[in-house]
This record gives sequence, structure tokens and C-alpha cells, in this order.
Amino acid sequence: MRGYVKRLYQKKDKLSKEQLLELLDDVVQDNDDLYSIIESLSTGLLIVDNDFHLLQFNAIVASMLSFSVHPDDSKAADLPVWEILNDEEISAYIKKCADKEITNSSEEFTTITSGGSVRFKTIQIVPLVHAGKLTGRIILVRDITENKNQEMLLHRMENMANLTNLAAGMAHEIKNPLGAISIHIQLIQKALVKARQNEILPAKKFLEDHIDVVNEEVEYLNKLIMDFLFAVRPVNATLELKNPAKLIKDITGFLEPEFKEHNFQVHFSAPKNDASNEQKILLDEKLLREVIINLSQNSLAALKTKFEPADGTEIDQTLREVGGHFCIECCVFDNKYAIKVHDNGCGMSHETVAKIFEPYFTTKADGTGLGMTMVYKIVKEFSGEISIESKEGEGTCFTMVFPLPQKNKKLIGVDN
Repeated sequence: MRGYVKRLYQKKDKLSKEQLLELLDDVVQDNDDLYSIIESLSTGLLIVDNDFHLLQFNAIVASMLSFSVHPDDSKAADLPVWEILNDEEISAYIKKCADKEITNSSEEFTTITSGGSVRFKTIQIVPLVHAGKLTGRIILVRDITENKNQEMLLHRMENMANLTNLAAGMAHEIKNPLGAISIHIQLIQKALVKARQNEILPAKKFLEDHIDVVNEEVEYLNKLIMDFLFAVRPVNATLELKNPAKLIKDITGFLEPEFKEHNFQVHFSAPKNDASNEQKILLDEKLLREVIINLSQNSLAALKTKFEPADGTEIDQTLREVGGHFCIECCVFDNKYAIKVHDNGCGMSHETVAKIFEPYFTTKADGTGLGMTMVYKIVKEFSGEISIESKEGEGTCFTMVFPLPQKNKKLIGVDN
């Protein structure tokens, strides 16, 4: 169509009024089609001239980038595009490309939504050419968050696979000497008891105290090994159809006294309607309990950090009035069952959130770094997904989503 319109335009002096109007209609239709294509793209577009003043944009770019001056505003056309953007890193990148006359470049950025979520974006700058001349640039904005999340998921799975290969050998290497130490300590203890019965040794003094410390350390190392083995071995789950809301309500009641000891409130909410409240999913009751307890202990630590500073810092009156809250919500939506565990504790940095499920990553002085790895493995064993939203100083929310069993299965290839 473009070539047809161009040829007709070259003959415009020979066309009748009706033919010119028809040509104009074709041009308008072409323009509408082009506009529709631009607006239908999932990629954000900012089309600028050689001075990087905005010529055209599509609607989706306004939802992908934050603007200090909206592209629709007449003022936007009078400013270089980097001056109408809020993100300093993206603005600096575009300005650098303009200053150095770079016509083809691409770079990745992270942006934060108003809700505190991290999004990954690529900004690509390509030349805008007309009649063989450079007339501007096209700035392409793509959201690659899902791809990044998949990459991080694969990275975690690779890490866990590597740990599985090391687990058996490492466990034997450590458990064997620990077992020998434990046996010999027991023999020493028995010999000491017998010697005292025969009045060969004086009364109990420091020797047994040292032996008790050794026994405690042996027990602690054994626990570390068992945690490690659980983290790297496949989860042995016995899946049954259970009502998670009922189970979690019971677990919440068990956890509540520990939170109330620190004046933190505990809230539980089941799905709204009666049918959803009785909904069952495939899970292992013991493992679900472990997940909730693990997440609750993390929340308790976050609440204590915020509301009971270890350095004795006095918290302000407003914060004291708000108080600490730990909440678990269950809901059903779109054939999925969601469990949200959230608090208004100290929250986590973006760097911590990105590494939270990696084995041996911990922010606690006495943590093993395997608790959240176990949570991740159990949720995956239930065919679920787990995601995190966290903001420093405001709190953290873990969302676990599980598929609902299909009650009405259709038979294929069966004639009535």
C-alpha cells in the first residue's frame, strides 16, 4: 500500500478532486493502521528526533516507565526525553547515548513499582532512518521480569542439584568422626561414674562440664548435617487432600502465645465463602506445618528487629501505637489456592530477596541458611509457587499459590 500511495502522490497534479480525496482516505487509513500496530505492541516505544525531543510514543510505555512530565503533555515535546523521565539511571543512559551520538545500544535496568515490586527492563536505542538519513532514534522498552525470574529459578535449581551430588559424601565424612567422638565420650562418662562409685575420683567438678559442652556441640553438628541432607535430598511427601485453612488455623493458635509474649498481634483469615472455606488441596500436613512455622519464625525475628531494637534504641510513639502484626490469609481465586504470610516487620533489601531461597544464605547470626531452601522445596513438592514482596522498614509478604484439584474430569475418546 505504501508504494501504491507514493506512486499516486507523484501524479497528484494529474488526479481529479475525487481521486485526491480517495488518496487522502488511503493515507488516513494507512496512518490509522500504523497507529493501531504501534498501540498493540507489548514493547514500549519512544520515538525521538536527532535532539531527542519526543515525536511519538505508545500507551504501554507510560505504564512501563515513570515520567515527571507525561508524554501527552505539550511541555514534553520541548524537552529532551531524559528530562521527562523520573528514573535517574535510565535518564543518564539515554543522555549518554545522545551526547556520544550512539545510534545502536541496549542495557538492562531495574525499576521499582509504586507497590515496591522490582521489575527488570531492557532499554534499546535503534536508529530512525528516513530516505537514507538518520532522522532520530527509536527507544524500545521491554519488561523482562518473567524471563529474569525464570533464570533465577533455574539458577536455584542448578545450585540445589550441585548440592545433592555433594551431600552424601560430605555427610559421611562428618558423621563418621562425630559418631566416634560421641561413643568415646560415653565410654569416658561411664568410666567416671564407675570410678566415683569406687571412691577413686573426687566429687564431680569441671571435667563433666567440659564433656557436656562437647556433647552439645556434637548434637548441634548432627542437627546441621540432618538439615543439610533434608535441604538437598528430594522431599519425601505423602500428599493427601487436606483443608489448608483448618490446618493453618490450628498452627496459628500454636504460634500465637510466642508472638503475644512480645505484644505482637496474630491474625488468621480463611477464604470468604463457605465452599472455599472447605476447599482441599494436595499437601503433606507435617511439611505444611514446617513451612508455616519457618515463615513465622522469620516474621517474629523481623518484628523484634523493628519493634524491639537490640541496641536499646527507643522506638517512637507512632510506631509503638501501630504495633507488630503477623498475618496469615487463605483465599481461592482462578482455580488456585493462595496462602499469604505477611508482617509489618523490618522488611528485606532487594539483594536479600533475590537470594532468600539459596542454600546457606542467611541474615541471622545463628542461622543455618537452609530454612528457606526447605520452604521452597516443600512448596514445589506441592506443585506450588512461592513469591516474595518486601520493603525495608515496612514488612514482608510471602505468597504461596497451589493448584486446586479438578473435580470434574472429562473422558477423552469415549462415546455415549
